[in-house]
Amino acid sequence: MVTIGVFDGIHRGHQSIIADAVRMAQKRDVPSVLITFVPHPSEVVRPGSHPPVLTSMVRRAELVAELGVDVFCALPFTLEFSKMAPDEFVHRALVERLHASAVVVGENFRFGHKAAGDIHLLERLGRAFGFTTHGIPLLAEDDTPLSATYVRSCVQAGDVRTAADVLGRPHRVDGVVERGDQRGRELGFPTANLRTDAWAAVPADGVYAGRVVRLDEWGRTVPGNPLGVAAISVGTNPTFEVRQRRVEAYVLDFSGDLYGDTLGIEFVERLRGMEKFDTVDALVQQMHADVEETRSIVS
Repeated sequence: MVTIGVFDGIHRGHQSIIADAVRMAQKRDVPSVLITFVPHPSEVVRPGSHPPVLTSMVRRAELVAELGVDVFCALPFTLEFSKMAPDEFVHRALVERLHASAVVVGENFRFGHKAAGDIHLLERLGRAFGFTTHGIPLLAEDDTPLSATYVRSCVQAGDVRTAADVLGRPHRVDGVVERGDQRGRELGFPTANLRTDAWAAVPADGVYAGRVVRLDEWGRTVPGNPLGVAAISVGTNPTFEVRQRRVEAYVLDFSGDLYGDTLGIEFVERLRGMEKFDTVDALVQQMHADVEETRSIVS
């Protein structure tokens, strides 16, 4: 039993498709296999068009394992691969290598060179090669399809609450803690300055309430070892005229050294936009207010 897609975000729409694939696999007593692609196909077909990434490949594998998928397969998406005709892709990837008995995809699934293949062609090829095809209707709310594109637009607008609703969990940005200006420490709010991946979907500039979780060296969530509630700043810190855009998290009620650690920062709610304060005292007063609001929201 195979399901195919980019699956960035593993949002509730993806979860619906994956759940159907897992159920069918269990009913037929066969393994469930999820195929995705790395890098994002658009970057190969149209270089420079790589969309912001909602979930790293490691995080994607974690999430689909939680949904019951037996095998996670990330296929290298190359220029040569992109030129493969639809029937060749089905024969080589689904029939020769996986011996698929059924394929479960979203009803808008496209595949093959120039996305020439659709669900109807997949059904015809399935009849020829001996597998069944199941097109799953896309989930929608208020006439808005639940898609990775929609989640990205919410994240980029700072609407992390809606993003979390579509994802079924808070949006998370992963990275390694590196040394910054250490200005937060001087102000009484030591922050973990996160070095994120180049394509990470970082929310709009502002201050957010959220959580921080520990990850291992491979980016996998460390079970049962959360750091806790955090007030998060995204932006350039205009009060001190910092030019570099940063993601910084002040972990409430935590004392210790996080330099070099890999963390995941979860965005629960946006508190305010990024502001320039006339004085450092005014900034510190606002930071105290942000921390208390964060504690109230997340706790």
